[in-house]
Amino acid sequence: MKAIHFRAICLSSVVLLGAPGSLEAQGKRSDYERANGLRKLTENKVFRTTVRPHWFADNTCFWYRNDLPAGAREFIVVDALKGVRRPAFDHARLARSLSEKTGKEYAGTHLPIDEMEFLEAENAIRFEVEGKTWKCDLEGYSVVEVESREAPTKEDDAKTGTRKEPRPSRRNESPDGKWVGFFKDHNLYLRNLDENEEFALSSDGSVEDSYSGRVFWSPDSKKVVALRTKKGDERKVCFVESSPRDQVQPRLHSFPYPKPGDRIPVSSPQLFDVSARKHIPIGNELFPNPWSVENIRWDRDSRRFTFLYNERGHRVLRVIAVNAETGETQTIIDEQSETFIDYAHKYFEHHLEDSRETIWMSERDGWNHLYLYDAETGRVKNQVTKGEWVVRGVDYVDEEKRQIWFRAGGICPGQDPYYIHYCRVNFDGSGLTVLTEGDGTHSVEFSPDRQFLVDTWSRVDVPPVSELRRAEDGKLVCELERADWTELLKTGWQVPERFVAKGRDGETDIYGVIYRPTNFDPNGKYPVIEEIYAGPQGSFVPKRFKPYHAAQATAELGFIVVQIDGMGTSNRSKKFQDVCWKNLGDSGFPDRIAWIKAAAAKYPCMDIRRVGIYGGSAGGQSAMRALLAHGDFYRVAVSDCGCHDNRMDKIWWNELWMGWPVGPHYEEQSNVTQAHKLEGKLLLIVGEMDKNVDPASTMQVVNALIKADKDFDLLVIPGTGHGAGGTPYGRRRCRDFFVRHLLGVEPRLDP
Repeated sequence: MKAIHFRAICLSSVVLLGAPGSLEAQGKRSDYERANGLRKLTENKVFRTTVRPHWFADNTCFWYRNDLPAGAREFIVVDALKGVRRPAFDHARLARSLSEKTGKEYAGTHLPIDEMEFLEAENAIRFEVEGKTWKCDLEGYSVVEVESREAPTKEDDAKTGTRKEPRPSRRNESPDGKWVGFFKDHNLYLRNLDENEEFALSSDGSVEDSYSGRVFWSPDSKKVVALRTKKGDERKVCFVESSPRDQVQPRLHSFPYPKPGDRIPVSSPQLFDVSARKHIPIGNELFPNPWSVENIRWDRDSRRFTFLYNERGHRVLRVIAVNAETGETQTIIDEQSETFIDYAHKYFEHHLEDSRETIWMSERDGWNHLYLYDAETGRVKNQVTKGEWVVRGVDYVDEEKRQIWFRAGGICPGQDPYYIHYCRVNFDGSGLTVLTEGDGTHSVEFSPDRQFLVDTWSRVDVPPVSELRRAEDGKLVCELERADWTELLKTGWQVPERFVAKGRDGETDIYGVIYRPTNFDPNGKYPVIEEIYAGPQGSFVPKRFKPYHAAQATAELGFIVVQIDGMGTSNRSKKFQDVCWKNLGDSGFPDRIAWIKAAAAKYPCMDIRRVGIYGGSAGGQSAMRALLAHGDFYRVAVSDCGCHDNRMDKIWWNELWMGWPVGPHYEEQSNVTQAHKLEGKLLLIVGEMDKNVDPASTMQVVNALIKADKDFDLLVIPGTGHGAGGTPYGRRRCRDFFVRHLLGVEPRLDP
């Protein structure tokens, strides 16, 4: 499908920003060929990167496979108790025996085994080759064909008693099996399953305020809860698919898409006594303005139920308990913030029924941590984790041992605070144990009994290292693999550089990465391009090792490319993230500019007279914002599918960070409102069928730029959705734009 490029305004002249002292011939055809071929050049060049353990039945040993250069492979067995790593078998002897048995020549370095199983106390293995199953004893290395393991038959299941007939869905059935709840005529009905009698339990449902969803039964089957939901606005976004594949004429599309400030559906829990057929009123004083009511859960003794109340505006998050007899409400957990509660990314609640406790996640002390609550009284029993570091997620709660296994960032002094480490702590906050150690970001896989863990860590500048550690104390048992990147470095691949500089306050460390081209000349002068995504929901500078980053391909054209996490993004302190509050237009630019200037001071090859920026979605909003608010620093921007006005974008994301109700700050920070301030060169890219960000958001910017008589470029790609700039054509046009306006040459010209 051909993409159409629209020149929004006839440009009277093209201003080239190339500077004296630039490297010659950047942006030529050979640079594009090198950029386009970089992914293929770097693939399959790093080995020993992954350990996927296959544990034996006793959980004290495991085997794994290494994939090596030229298609070679080896199989390793590890004794976790002794910390001994050895070949799983004699590869050459197995290859000879297999060759003799099959009549086909095999080499010990290239055994065609993908999976295998150790048998008979590790003295034999079973594996498949070319559709047949073989067994090899590891003493004499005799190979025999054996029957393959078939899936259990009905007869086998009958003998072992393991087969179970699927149970029909009983989602809304009462625990005692006497009743089932359902919805009809906008009300809640019950049906007696013994007598097939049905009756309405509610009578206040209507078209505008209807019962629906599921029902929540008390364990004793005497009470039931359902949600009654008042309708909200039914906003739809429409767009025209200009060039359908199956017809000549365009096609109109529409889909639901609530936006900030819209009237939303409002749900409220309704409690009923089944035997009395009575509606028990619940006062809504503690949940007057719901964004959502969810996680309805009955206590085991049926005395009460609880639910999670998320208030619109996301500054109040409560766990509320309701007395099953009276309908009286009680706040169990009351989380409040002067800015926002990041419920979408930092919510964790785990109820402990036996001890009537709740584990809860909160940023109340300025850092994301865990707290232990008395679930009866709502009293905080103790803070479980504490310190100037953050809990990144909870992996496992061991209720018997009263321990929490979790991921943390910033817990290892001297390391990048974004690196993920794995930890364990007791419910009372004692016994905090960091299970991982290496100076990088980690991922782990536990043995089935959680006595050991395989820890793999890496950095953008260090390929993976895999280690076996004890889960009891995190102590190293043995190193398993250290990745080999020799072949990658032979290609001229430039190792991404981690760089740290102070932010806007002169105190806070800001972290980023620098990418250079494979033909980098330290004595040259390179324009700088920033790849930006400043969404508050996360942090975005790569931390793990990868042999290919898209930013490296852009650098091949004659640039230095950087990525930075400025203030307003997540995974640091609450104060760090709060910079975004009602302030998405900030995008961390004061930190980013300070960081780039610091990097250029260290590396004079970075020419900060020629700085470009590109991003998509929220990054597209930020990329254009760079020219509107910081046009004295950023000279060229490519904005892909930007949400240029937060009133035009999806409701949940924008109300979370920009607040509710919609205030004047929405308009003040809109790229549409500020379009008249445009300086520099701007390329807008949009997919006409974007369902993530309303395409009209880009077109409203276009309209404002035209009214302001500003020069810009517009690329609309038919038939494409969100991320149009990532399509081959969109990516090439983005790169062309930077070559033309930062390097000062026409793209892809010879020599």
